[in-house]
Amino acid sequence: GLNYLGNENLVHAQSILATLAVQVLLMGAVEAYRANGGVPGGFGEDLDSLYPGGKYFDPLGLADDPDTLAELKVKELKNGRLAMFSMFGFFVQAIVTGQGPIAN
Repeated sequence: GLNYLGNENLVHAQSILATLAVQVLLMGAVEAYRANGGVPGGFGEDLDSLYPGGKYFDPLGLADDPDTLAELKVKELKNGRLAMFSMFGFFVQAIVTGQGPIAN
């Protein structure tokens, strides 16, 4: 099995297809819940449910105008998607090589 931190019992994902299936199901469920208006506590009810935002999106006031704010929102989406894809790459690499990320 995989050996993270010297302990093989920490990681149980030994199948790339199982890891992919779990990722797709969990992220799909969360995104479907959000897209259908299931936002907890009424947060962001007045906004488009398919786009990031809310009154807390830019708490430091980095966006001076609406165009800059729109650009920051797109960058946030792209960075989040890239992070999810890269984490999947780490999982696949660890499953294929049988070693943790530091050893690779």
